Amino acid sequence: MPKFRIGLRVKVILISSFLLTLPWVGYKYIIEMEKLLRQGQEQTLVGTTRAVATALNERPKLFSTQASFLQSVRKGHDLYAYELQNPITLNGQLADWTDYDDKMVHYGREYVQFSRRPYNQNSISFRHLVGKYEGYLYAAFEVTDSSPILRRKNSVRVDRNDHLIIAMTSPDGEFFRYVVSAHADGWVNAWQITNDITDSSGLILQNQIQGYWRTTDKGYNIELRLPLSFLGNKLGFAFYNVNNAQNREIDTIIGTSNTSHLNRLGTVLVPSPEIEKILKGMGHTSTRIWVIDRHQRVLAQTGDIQKSNGVWSSSVKYAANDDSWWSAIEKKILHPLYYRYLISEPTVFVDSLKDAALVKGVHVSQALNGRGYSHWRQSEDGKAMILAAAYPIWLGDNVMGAVIAEESTAGIQTLRNRAMEQLFNAILAIITIGTITLFLFASKISSRIRRLRDEAELAIDSQGRIQQLISPTQDTDEIGDLSRSMAAMVGRLGQYNHYLENLSSRLSHELRTPVAVVRSSIENLSMHNQDEDSQRYIARAQDGVHRLSTILSSMTEATRIEQSLQGAEKERFPLNELVTGCMQGYQMAYPHQTFDVQTEKPDIFIFGAPDYLAQLLDKLIANAEDFSNDNDAIEVSLSQQGSSAILTVSNYGPLLPDNMSDQLLNSMVSVRSQHKQTKPHLGLGLFIARLITQYHHGDITLRNRIDSQGVEVVVTLPIQIIES
Repeated sequence: MPKFRIGLRVKVILISSFLLTLPWVGYKYIIEMEKLLRQGQEQTLVGTTRAVATALNERPKLFSTQASFLQSVRKGHDLYAYELQNPITLNGQLADWTDYDDKMVHYGREYVQFSRRPYNQNSISFRHLVGKYEGYLYAAFEVTDSSPILRRKNSVRVDRNDHLIIAMTSPDGEFFRYVVSAHADGWVNAWQITNDITDSSGLILQNQIQGYWRTTDKGYNIELRLPLSFLGNKLGFAFYNVNNAQNREIDTIIGTSNTSHLNRLGTVLVPSPEIEKILKGMGHTSTRIWVIDRHQRVLAQTGDIQKSNGVWSSSVKYAANDDSWWSAIEKKILHPLYYRYLISEPTVFVDSLKDAALVKGVHVSQALNGRGYSHWRQSEDGKAMILAAAYPIWLGDNVMGAVIAEESTAGIQTLRNRAMEQLFNAILAIITIGTITLFLFASKISSRIRRLRDEAELAIDSQGRIQQLISPTQDTDEIGDLSRSMAAMVGRLGQYNHYLENLSSRLSHELRTPVAVVRSSIENLSMHNQDEDSQRYIARAQDGVHRLSTILSSMTEATRIEQSLQGAEKERFPLNELVTGCMQGYQMAYPHQTFDVQTEKPDIFIFGAPDYLAQLLDKLIANAEDFSNDNDAIEVSLSQQGSSAILTVSNYGPLLPDNMSDQLLNSMVSVRSQHKQTKPHLGLGLFIARLITQYHHGDITLRNRIDSQGVEVVVTLPIQIIES
């Protein structure tokens, strides 16, 4: 498995990645700044509620008419008029009340005031809501009645059919009762009841109370409108249900409260226009403010939480738009990336308290207990954080209500986003410039090191010979010192190699004379009659001199071949004929060795020196014969693969030692065992074969056979193709 290398440039880039800690440090700093801004926003919002509460303190007229002195309020009994956003069209279809459908109260068994027989919910029940819009109080009723009974067209009685009783107090506290009774679907008005309802002469038409009666599949709908100037602090509605069209007796009375007596009426809370004027006059447009009574019912409300982002948003001052190239990059590239991966932009969120009649929470409870309090809450959809603060409104020693102020973190988030934009812009510039600078510096260093490496690889060939010297640089840094040191080292190695290369020829030259003297002396000595022991010693001496001569010849053979190759002439000839002819001679030279020769039929032409290629084959066959097992043939094959001629010499015998296949092609390397060395061997045969192969621009490889039964030598030579 190849080892993974990490270059110098990669290392420098990895080291420069520590610059990425700068955005993290800057981000943490901005987050801490955001926490401080939130704390400041809390203090500011509490101060806002305190200021508004101070403007409302000790003003009993703002609360006494709103039933704030009640100890408790009951759902459905005490009514709350929601602030309507749009006018109501009186048509009995209730389409204008769709946005407030979840706020309608269902009136069933627990609101029954009278029933002639056991109550059945399918007999009579209704859903009801009241709202306020521009000086009018609107009421909606969705009545479920299994058998609606309308008033006879010419009847003067209004109580012998299904009808609605409205009871209220005037702003002066006077008790009034009205009846709504219809003889057909359509526009209706209320009749004021001055005496008993059965006395038609005591009914006075009240045109200011208008409505619409519409029959439905489930029963009927009623929409009413009356001026707020009529209304005091108490209001109640009751339906009188008639089921028998013959006797027309009242079977069931169900309503919000008992409309027969003033003391049994429920209260009605209408958002106070006086308090709203005070709130709008204080000009807190960046905050949503609620004013509630002691029962947590909303008396007034101003501001929109979607726009209530505090005073911090006004602190964000964006630079004037320009047409510079940097501004274009920021808008088209950087900012979209920031807001997609790094920065969250304020978005519209779901407000669970929109148009709420009751406001609850720990801050409200604390304020109604006389203590200012603030806390954070998440929006219903989790897209925003909302800060809410509450402060009590005092009347003497009593808490009459509370001021609640709410703001989202959109302002702080916008300020934080702007700070992050500037931070990321600056850090991006620093990282880009720093990384490019480091990359260029690392590239310069790595290129110098690679150049020095290339010179070192070219200086010494695969046989360890010095081919060229390293050029020292004049740089004064550590790489320059290394270059000069390596240049000096290669120079010294070149001198030493030159000495070693000439050593064999010098030794051969110097030893030939004493060897000739010894040989002539032994020959002269052998001419004299000697005894048997002397002849034996002389024979051994002659054998030693012969071995010395062979060694000297081998030492100079490689040098002679290398020198002679430089002046050799090449010609185009068929390699098939050369191999076939040589193999016939080897059969005669090695009569006890068998050969298996395979060559392709078409001639394989190469461009080279036939004599030296024959000498290459001599070395390969001699080497194979030395290591071949007895009675096993030496296999020689010649084939063509593409544009190359493949010559293979294979023998059965011992395998190559591990990691020795390349070394055996070097000079003076041999793995012959002692019992095989009948004549001196210096390991020059394969070395000479490699010299001849390289001269012909070929390649020679030693390897174990696939069947692991011996060794094969593969010589690859380029063939010459004659273009037609």
